Amino acid sequence: MIPTKEEWNRALEERHGKALHKAFSSAAVAVCGLGGLGSNIAIALARAGVGKLILCDFDRVEITNLHRQQYKADQIGRYKTEALAENLKEIAPYLSLEVHTERITEENAATLLKDADIICEAFDSAEAKAMLAELVLTEMRGTYLVAASGMAGLGDANRIQTRKVASRFYLCGDGESDVADGIGLIASRVMLCAAHEAHAVLRILANNFEK
Repeated sequence: MIPTKEEWNRALEERHGKALHKAFSSAAVAVCGLGGLGSNIAIALARAGVGKLILCDFDRVEITNLHRQQYKADQIGRYKTEALAENLKEIAPYLSLEVHTERITEENAATLLKDADIICEAFDSAEAKAMLAELVLTEMRGTYLVAASGMAGLGDANRIQTRKVASRFYLCGDGESDVADGIGLIASRVMLCAAHEAHAVLRILANNFEK
């Protein structure tokens, strides 16, 4: 039996306190790329009670995604936006979702992401990462960017860190490992980096980060 919205909010308020729950539940966070990073970020934020998630991806679920991404075997072939939205609603039924099943480009990014307070970058492509960082930091004043670099392999988990790169810009990862090296992406280390991104978002919303 699904709890009522009032019961849901009361449980989160008891966990976080009213002020923090209000900060989380009134926020809109965009997740750009819904692979190993993005799907895990979205689930962590939904569980924390973030009020609105803006999901952006153009790709479909493949069998090779299932070892590290938050999809199910029976969702293979579906758009990641649709599959993840379904999974998120099972976890957080009162979460508000905005779904964009298209590739983010220089031309459409500002429009697609205009309602986001914080943007999480979870792309595979270095070029896409650079494009989004440039756009957010130069054109979307007041919007925060939380991005990632380096999470591949079986390296020391403690090397995954979060650091402030510039005003409104936080970077998570080890800053070195690459998917082309060694065995590539492993679920546990990708999830660690995703948790860093999600936690950075929550700390920003809680005014618990240097800004």
